[in-house]
Amino acid sequence: MALMSNPLRWVTGAGLTGAEALDHAERLARAAQASGLPPAVGRLDRRPRAAFDRLVDALNRLPRPLSVLGTLALLGAALAAPDWFAARMEALARMPEGLWWLIGAVLSLHFGSRVQAHAQEFRREVLAATLPAPEPEPAATARTPAIAEPGPDARLTLSTLAPGANAALADWRAGRA
Repeated sequence: MALMSNPLRWVTGAGLTGAEALDHAERLARAAQASGLPPAVGRLDRRPRAAFDRLVDALNRLPRPLSVLGTLALLGAALAAPDWFAARMEALARMPEGLWWLIGAVLSLHFGSRVQAHAQEFRREVLAATLPAPEPEPAATARTPAIAEPGPDARLTLSTLAPGANAALADWRAGRA
């Protein structure tokens, strides 16, 4: 009855002792190894990326840690030099509201477009991995619809399949000589 009252507890392993939790984790790991990766995941390969893309991605990872460190530095500055901190905050308070909106829009568009570009690239890679590989086009024969059907004449059929003389090329060669 306890299992029926809270099925998520059984799935997540909540409320287990340390040994039971380790046993549960080992069972899940064995099941995952036995099932293996889905075929589509195995076909996802890392594409080499240009140095510029890697540099821009590295720079885009900086704002979050820098904002945290900057916030901690501001807190330290407020504690160490309250007058200096008050002067800076007063200058920020005098900034027009339109400028705040403009800064927010520029930052939102910049970081939002990067996130969207990465999400779209990921979706393309997953889609390419899940779709079957395109079949190669069949070689052109007399039965290919794009080639004119010569009819029942065998000599005409053979002449369409065999390469013939190129009159334009012959004229061009004669003109150069």
